[in-house]
Amino acid sequence: MAAAAALGAACILSACGPETAIGIAATAGTAAMEERGFGAAVSDATIQAELNARLLGQSADMWTGLSVQVIEGRVLLSGKVRRPEMRLSAVRIAWQVNGVREVINEIEATNRSVTGTMASDTWISTKLKARLMIDKDVLAINYSVVTVGSVIYLMGIAQSQAELDRVVNHARDIVDVRGVVSYVQLKDDPRRKKT
Repeated sequence: MAAAAALGAACILSACGPETAIGIAATAGTAAMEERGFGAAVSDATIQAELNARLLGQSADMWTGLSVQVIEGRVLLSGKVRRPEMRLSAVRIAWQVNGVREVINEIEATNRSVTGTMASDTWISTKLKARLMIDKDVLAINYSVVTVGSVIYLMGIAQSQAELDRVVNHARDIVDVRGVVSYVQLKDDPRRKKT
């Protein structure tokens, strides 16, 4: 019951829509199994919902071109925007969200459309997630995967360097992948301790 209340409060505070509410509820269903724990998962879902709402409020064009990943208050912004000032604006907005501890900026300012590679990027992400799910030596639930322009961006918490190496190798082995960028932290990384 407390979990449901926390999720409801998160959704109300971020003024989320039905899709976001479903995402937050799904997060609660898996949070108990994640390395970051239930409280951090709910906090991250709240940060992501609020940040997405703020980005959309700033510019639908900017919001459409960006992906937001949040793990333990670390925000990874990736994607493409049309103007350099949109890139800076997205970072500024991310820092305004309560609970954000770090903002990683992988946004590219370009005139090229993100929609041209969307189907291929989705296929790459889906393929990697499937590989991680069937690899018994990887706790796939601890990883977030986004692909932009055939570059895979990884966030999460690895149980060991060996596990992280397996994840990166799976990613590199997928056809048409141009690069793999990892912001995964190891389970025992001292930077994970909150100040």
